[in-house]
Amino acid sequence: MDILQQLGELLVAATPTAVLFLVLVIAYEFLIQRPLTAVLARRRALTEGAMEEARKAIAAAEAKAQEYAEQLRQARAEAYKGREARLKQWSAERDAALDAARHAAAEKVRQAKTELEAEVATARAALEAAAADLALLAIRAVTPAAAGGVR
Repeated sequence: MDILQQLGELLVAATPTAVLFLVLVIAYEFLIQRPLTAVLARRRALTEGAMEEARKAIAAAEAKAQEYAEQLRQARAEAYKGREARLKQWSAERDAALDAARHAAAEKVRQAKTELEAEVATARAALEAAAADLALLAIRAVTPAAAGGVR
């Protein structure tokens, strides 16, 4: 029984230490562990919230960049369309000017031909009249004076 007695004495002697240890564990839980856990949880929530806000800001920035890129593509397309429209307009104006120049040149050629034909007709009439006069002179020169010639 000696061992049981020693064990009982040891248990009685260790009781204040065990109680003190339990009080210390409970005090640690309430004074250190819970506030520390709460602070860490709040810190984690703030960090995750900040990271979530950063992700949202990045997503918003990417969406804005996509929007700007789309607007830039549209502006380029409009500029290209405007350029194409101006080129078509200039081409149409050039074609119209060429047609007008062709018509004016054709009209001048027609007028020149008409004038030339009139000059040719006048020249023919003058030549025919001169030929008739020359023929008359030639006849007078060849025929005797009694027949109405010059000799």
